[in-house]
Amino acid sequence: MYALARSLLFRLDAERAHGIALKAIDAAWRSGMGRLLGPPPAPLPVRVFDLEFANPVGLAAGLDKNAEQVDALAALGFGFIEVGTTTPRAQPGNPKPRMFRLPGHEAVINRLGFNNDGVDALVANAERVRWNGVLGINIGKNKDTPNERAVDDYLFCLERAYARAAYVTVNISSPNTQGLRDLQGEDALRRLLGELCDARERLGGRHRARKPLLLKIAPDLAEAELDAMAEVLAASAIDGLICTNTTLARDEVNGARHADEAGGLSGRPLFARSTAVLAGMRQRLRERLPIVGVGGILGGSDAAAKIDAGARLVQFYTGLVYRGPALVGECVEALRRADGTSP
Repeated sequence: MYALARSLLFRLDAERAHGIALKAIDAAWRSGMGRLLGPPPAPLPVRVFDLEFANPVGLAAGLDKNAEQVDALAALGFGFIEVGTTTPRAQPGNPKPRMFRLPGHEAVINRLGFNNDGVDALVANAERVRWNGVLGINIGKNKDTPNERAVDDYLFCLERAYARAAYVTVNISSPNTQGLRDLQGEDALRRLLGELCDARERLGGRHRARKPLLLKIAPDLAEAELDAMAEVLAASAIDGLICTNTTLARDEVNGARHADEAGGLSGRPLFARSTAVLAGMRQRLRERLPIVGVGGILGGSDAAAKIDAGARLVQFYTGLVYRGPALVGECVEALRRADGTSP
C-alpha cells in the first residue's frame, strides 16, 4: 500500500507531500483504520535514562514539529516519539521551496529553519495527547536571537516544556539556523549545558520529577572538536547524546539533481558519517552517557548497526519517507534478533 502512496506523493513538492502524508496518517488513526498502514510490532522493552521504552525504535524530531499528530504516529509502533524543534516564539522558517528529495540516493535535503508554532502551542497540543508512551521535546532558539542570548531561548523552552516532556533534547546542530552550530564550541557548550542543567535541577524540584536532558550534535565536527565536546559532556550533568543531525557534506550525492541545494542532507548518504560519529563518541565517553543513534536508517540492518556502534536507542525520519510505516516493525524485529529474544 505504501509503495502506491509513495509514487503519488513523490509527484508533489516534498514539503506539500509531507503535510499530506501526516494528515493521511492522522485520518487513518481517527477512523480506526490505522492498522491498514501496518501492524505495530510486538513489545521489545528497554530501560534507558530511567525511562521505560516499549521498544528502542523512535521517531526523530522534525516530522511532527508542533506535536499535532503524536497519537497517530505512535499507533505505527514507535517506542518513543520526539517532537519539535520548537522555539520560544512562532516563526515561519526559511523561504520555500526548502525541502528536496534525491530518490536515487534515498535522501532528502532540507533548509526548513525551525518553522514551528512556538513552544506554548506545542505544549498545548502535547497536553491533548492520549498516548502514554515516551514523548521527547526538542528545543531550539529563534532565528533572530543572537548566540549571546541563545541560552535564554533554551531556558524559556525548557521551562515551558518540562512538565509535559518525558525528556528534553537541546538542538544546537541544525545547519539551517545561521550560527546555531557555533554553540557546539567548547566554551559556548560548557556555558549552555551548565545553565540548562542547573535549571533542570530547579525544575525537577518544583515538579518533583527529574527529566533527562539530551544533546543533539552534528555529524560534521572535526576529531578535535569531538574530543573537546566529550570533555564538556563528561564534566556536565547532561543525561544523553543524540548522534547525529543532518550533514552539510555532499560527497555522497555529487551530481544528483538538487545536490547543490543549501541545507542539511539526511537519509542513506548520512548513515556512514553519523554512525562513525556515534562510535567515536561512544569510545570517548565509554559507558558514561547513553547514546541515541540517528541518521540514514532505511532498514533493520541499519538500526542494528547503530546499536552495534554503541547506541542504546535509534531514531529515523527520512527512512519513513522512503520505506513507510513498515520500517518501524522491521527495525524492531532486527533488534529483537540481534538481542537474541526472537522466537
